[in-house]
Amino acid sequence: MHQARYALVAGLLVLPTISLAATPTVQPPAFEPPPRSAMPAGPFGAAVKLGENIFRHTTVYAKGIVGNAQNCSNCHLDAGRLAGSSPMWAAYPAYPAYRSKNRKVNNFGMRLQGCFRFSENGKVPSLGSKMIIALEAYSYWLATGAPTGAELRGRGYPPLAAPSQPPSYAAGQVVYQANCALCHGADGQGQYVRGQTVFPPLWGAKSFNWGAGMGSVKNAAEFVHANMPFGAVGTLSVQQAWDVAQFMDSHERPQDPRFTGSVAATRARFHDNKYSMYGKVVNGHLLGSPTH
Repeated sequence: MHQARYALVAGLLVLPTISLAATPTVQPPAFEPPPRSAMPAGPFGAAVKLGENIFRHTTVYAKGIVGNAQNCSNCHLDAGRLAGSSPMWAAYPAYPAYRSKNRKVNNFGMRLQGCFRFSENGKVPSLGSKMIIALEAYSYWLATGAPTGAELRGRGYPPLAAPSQPPSYAAGQVVYQANCALCHGADGQGQYVRGQTVFPPLWGAKSFNWGAGMGSVKNAAEFVHANMPFGAVGTLSVQQAWDVAQFMDSHERPQDPRFTGSVAATRARFHDNKYSMYGKVVNGHLLGSPTH
């Protein structure tokens, strides 16, 4: 131990100067999921493999359950492996957790059910179904070695600074046509090969519904800035990400399954925030209302 030294100056006791170094910011631990080559064998490995197939090709392996043309891997890139793209290895150890969306503590299976209900605009598989168990097995395996309850670096989408100007539909349309239309189509309806989704639709009947997380302009902007354009990540500015997210979420899509019978009442109950376009009028159309 260091012995403290004191001095008398003009009859006063002078205490030693103590240097207080700034406390370093604690970063969440880095994590790498196991490689595909390490996928286990046996019955558990079969469940993991099925979960991966459902995740990559949801419209095929969950046919009759999904209600649109979205695959899980469209929002969770690299089959749920990519950091900053809401990876499953970071989500799995974070549950059970309270969710304000349904105002209850959810286990991981319930969280997956929400994805089917909103992002997939589909039916909700039971917690004991082969579908949910396979997706849980896959996510559990991806999280091999991850600390339970810890906030892992790369979870969700990276927070994005506020835009310098309010997000603009018109500016977002320009960004979309220049950077997004090549893959997602000028009409936002995606691209398909032999009936399978290659690039997902971003609005319209085959897209996620109004209750999905990507229906939040903030969530969409964070995802876009961190992960898009495909093959050219980092080329969009913060403002451009906000603008194109505003443009994308200002189009009609399937109704929120929690619809109360009134757009105004549904917005007041489920969409009462500045990031939701549901219930707002864009180009003369009340978003969330029937188009025909």
